Amino acid sequence: MRGQTPGPGTLLSNIVLSQVEEHAAFGGVVPEIAARAHVEALDTIVEHAIAEAKVNPEELDAVAATAGPGLIGGVMVGLTTAKALALAWNKPFVAVNHLEAHALTARLTHGAAFPYLLLLISGGHCQLLAVQGAGRFELYGTTIDDAVGEAFDKVAKLLGLPYPGGPNLERLAREGDPKRFALPRPMVGRGDADFSFSGLKTAIRQVVRSPGFIPEQRADLAAAFQAAVIASLTDRAAVAMRRFREATPGSTTRRLIIAGGVAANASIRAALDALAAREGFETVFPPPALCTDNAAMVAWAGLERAASGVFDPLSFSPKPRWPLAARTAQVLESSP
Repeated sequence: MRGQTPGPGTLLSNIVLSQVEEHAAFGGVVPEIAARAHVEALDTIVEHAIAEAKVNPEELDAVAATAGPGLIGGVMVGLTTAKALALAWNKPFVAVNHLEAHALTARLTHGAAFPYLLLLISGGHCQLLAVQGAGRFELYGTTIDDAVGEAFDKVAKLLGLPYPGGPNLERLAREGDPKRFALPRPMVGRGDADFSFSGLKTAIRQVVRSPGFIPEQRADLAAAFQAAVIASLTDRAAVAMRRFREATPGSTTRRLIIAGGVAANASIRAALDALAAREGFETVFPPPALCTDNAAMVAWAGLERAASGVFDPLSFSPKPRWPLAARTAQVLESSP
């Protein structure tokens, strides 16, 4: 990664090794398999990335790696490797919050200026935040139970779709009638900006297990589920937009950034585009390849922190849970 804040950055190498085949038989990610695959592949990936980027280690300014949140096995492998490289190359080390990396991707790809409103929708997270600066976040709303990406995957499994469930459910939904089944719209109409998807999953399970349900109705049920998710996401985002507008009265340009794996869903993107147009916001969607987990966004988040002179000790511990609110508190404590 090469660049300066606020971006955009220049991506020199971004090697992605998919583990879909390893986990497909289990219908989801198995932590032990994921960690083992990291161990087996990481050295080779680093070598290829250095060669593809055509840089020497001595030319690097710092080494960054995800330190959490996430499945602790994979996080530990990546973090330990990065620390070893930083030590061997005598470079500063940056421990990156995985959520912050998603939050800053729009600066890497579009040079988005602070502040902006972020909708983070992925397999493990569903949040609305005001991004005020690198490491400075205000949480507007979060899921009180399941993340939207997890809901997609579990509903796909209920419908008998192969892993990864989210993209397969989206494809099936294109063939269905979203009005065939009446499903709840979680949290719609509430004054806060929180989410909930467990009840929607339960409603799908009840339909699938009902005596009258037949496989030919799967596309209709997938379409109805996706429509319910879109209704919830847009309603919650509209609440956050109003709050963000009140917090930025002098702003002439307001942006809604949509990040995370679920941001690759075309129907969700279209609905959020329409909502933003009505509310006077610009939408920014990073390319689909940079919406799912990737090294490029981690490198950029490391660049943002390094540009501020903020580095971490090699004793930094991996964090299975690491809310962005904690990152904000850390930044405020370190400020003069």
